[in-house]
Amino acid sequence: MTVDTKEVVTTIAYLIGVRRSALDSVYGECSELIERLSADKDANVIRYLCKLRTALMQHFKKTDNAMRYDLKNLKALEWYNKDNIIQLEKWGFEIIKANYRSEKYMLDFTKLINENIDKCSRLFYDWVNWQYIRDLFYVPKYQKPNVMRDEFNKYMANIDSYPFQMYIHWQPQELGSIIYSDRKFLKIIYSQHDDYFTDYTKYRDADDETRSNIYDFIDDSGKTAIAVDCENSDPFKLYSVLKGLHPDELAKIEKIALYDDPHTTAGWDGLSAFTDIPVEHIEIERIAENKSLVDVRMTASVVKDFYQNGITSFIIVSSDSDFWGLISSLPDAKFLVMYEYTKCGEAIKQALTEHDIYYCAIDDFCTAGNEELKKAVLFAELKKHFPNILGEEPMELTRRIYAETKVTATIKEMENFCKRYVSTLRLKLVDGKFQIVIQD
Repeated sequence: MTVDTKEVVTTIAYLIGVRRSALDSVYGECSELIERLSADKDANVIRYLCKLRTALMQHFKKTDNAMRYDLKNLKALEWYNKDNIIQLEKWGFEIIKANYRSEKYMLDFTKLINENIDKCSRLFYDWVNWQYIRDLFYVPKYQKPNVMRDEFNKYMANIDSYPFQMYIHWQPQELGSIIYSDRKFLKIIYSQHDDYFTDYTKYRDADDETRSNIYDFIDDSGKTAIAVDCENSDPFKLYSVLKGLHPDELAKIEKIALYDDPHTTAGWDGLSAFTDIPVEHIEIERIAENKSLVDVRMTASVVKDFYQNGITSFIIVSSDSDFWGLISSLPDAKFLVMYEYTKCGEAIKQALTEHDIYYCAIDDFCTAGNEELKKAVLFAELKKHFPNILGEEPMELTRRIYAETKVTATIKEMENFCKRYVSTLRLKLVDGKFQIVIQD
């Protein structure tokens, strides 16, 4: 079973200025993310400016009258957060100005948001189209007559169609809360740009029951190890599992043993740098080119771990029915199996069920966060091309890097990677010598 994630919409809600009590209530499962955003200067700059702009829209006339007739500034008006204004001024933003009116403040706030929103692009994954996110904050041609007036009139006429009644730059529709879940949000903002977001693995995650069953297996075990058939598993999906489980539970796992073949993806080489669990990467050479020995070696090693190293429970990561021979050879060991939907047949699932062996799909875990591993693998491959990079066409080089690493991605994701990292390669003088560097 799976549930929809809320990581992207939590960040959006924070940036547009949704009050903290609502953030904690609606996006409680992302409490750690909210705390990280709370400590991020760039996120708070946009958050405070968005709160000011929304408050000005909601109290435009009252603000204008208070400044014009009562000679008050924004800090003296209860519908503005004085502490936010003071903090922005400490950061060097000139907020309060003399002899100002509401219309000028509207232009000022919009200008500051336009100038600073790109600093928040790093808060989102590379697979999200940043331009679509940016458009929710950035108002083009805001200085032209009637642009902000039209935005004000549109907002006031459709205020309930804006998330938590906070102003964003979009074409309002009666769709309920557009930041209810990542699934809904991505569908809407992509459709507003005549585009489609189709990778459901980015916004779908394993449910609490799946995690609970994995935790119970680990807690009920003496010593647990993860044994991975690298020929029949995806390193990035496995990383999604590791990132999706609680660190305290992962700390109880003795090791991850990767049984690898020279022909598999480079992703396995980088996995150890992204987990605190000790990783054994066992690459098994072929005697005959058309015959892999991974299954045999994996079986032998697991049996040895059981009888000699005291490991009594194994999480088998494989979709190959050959691992059933391993399980049946150790009737006193405990097993949990993680498989991939497209690679595992019904017969092996039936056998696992009949023997009361729990199994789950690694596909169910959200892949949104595995970009850091993918990026590390892609960067490592890109660096291999540095000695011969002259004359290369950036997008063609990008396609080749993705093919060589077997990293799956849409054309738009590859184009984004090319634009952000390949096309921005720079020469840097290090210890008196030129080096090519990736602008990350």
